[in-house]
Amino acid sequence: MALLQLTVIPMGTGTPAVGSYIADIQKALVKENVNFKLMDMGTLLEGDVAELLAVVAKIHELPFLKGAQRVVTQITMDDRRDKKVSIGDKVVAVKKLLGEDE
Repeated sequence: MALLQLTVIPMGTGTPAVGSYIADIQKALVKENVNFKLMDMGTLLEGDVAELLAVVAKIHELPFLKGAQRVVTQITMDDRRDKKVSIGDKVVAVKKLLGEDE
């Protein structure tokens, strides 16, 4: 199981606002049945590496379909194979080290 952080930056849209593009991405992730969490600066996904990369390829195309002239897609992936990881596990581990309750 892998965690993948995805940030999509549509460019050449005529406006600095990108919320409608991000909403389209969130809808697509629901359709793809991917476990994800929207965050302020990107979206965190979890799943099989090959499946996640296929989803990223589809997501990257969405702003172009809406008229963007350029799209920058950034991904950071953590593919841990010694144990199952899920969204939020890293935050819980750090909070435990800090002595904080969830």
